[in-house]
Amino acid sequence: QVHLVESGGGLVQAGGSLRLSCAASESTFSTYAMGWFRQAPGKEREFVGTISASSGWKDYADSVKGRFTISRDNPKNTGYLQMNSLKPEDTAVYYCATRRGVSKDYGLYNYWGQGTQVTVSS
Repeated sequence: QVHLVESGGGLVQAGGSLRLSCAASESTFSTYAMGWFRQAPGKEREFVGTISASSGWKDYADSVKGRFTISRDNPKNTGYLQMNSLKPEDTAVYYCATRRGVSKDYGLYNYWGQGTQVTVSS
């Protein structure tokens, strides 16, 4: 069982930046791939990005490529989502999740955080 806690969300103006953190309770975090997802009101949860356990492989949704960067610090059991050039359409609750192996499918992730709200004003 891996307990995940996101932090770093908030209100930011369009064009601004935020860095989300995902802290894991177990050192086994280093053996799991991590994914970031988001869900806006009235919409389905959508893939944002994923990173392999070793950080050797990353993938992003087209909507965030070039603006968002995923990273992780395994000794600290923490993952990050750096979000730059934020747009109002990035407004959503952001979730981190882990599983064995990278995936874009949120249904395949085993462990989830509670989410953190990101609001981008125009």
